[in-house]
This record gives sequence, structure tokens and C-alpha cells, in this order.
Amino acid sequence: MGITTSKKIGNAVERNRARRIIRAAFRDNLPDIKGGYDFVFVARTRTKFLKSTDVSVIMAKHLAKAGVKKK
Repeated sequence: MGITTSKKIGNAVERNRARRIIRAAFRDNLPDIKGGYDFVFVARTRTKFLKSTDVSVIMAKHLAKAGVKKK
């Protein structure tokens, strides 16, 4: 799993917060993901304002749409 954040997100503290939020959301969804995939997540400007539980729900929807979640 890779996470990318650009300087558009904000300063180093805000970029690290966005990465931590995405990492926590991925950990929540990890048991439901099929093996054998590599993921790259791109942090957006609004990511730093959300909680990891909010991002986890959004991530679960996108993973299901991509077909990588277990049934």
C-alpha cells in the first residue's frame, strides 16, 4: 500500500495527518480485502479535515466497486 500527498494538502504536519487517516482507514478495511493487490491512495485537500472512520466508509465503497473486497 502506498500513500501520496502533495504540497497542495498543506504543510508537513497536515500531510502526515492525511497519511495517518488513510493508513487507519486501510487498516479497518484490511480484513475484507482479497490478497494479491497493490494499492496507491492519493490524499486530497479535504482528507485532513475528515476522521478515519469517515474515510474508512468511503474507502470500503470504492474497494467494493473495484471488486477487491471479499464477499
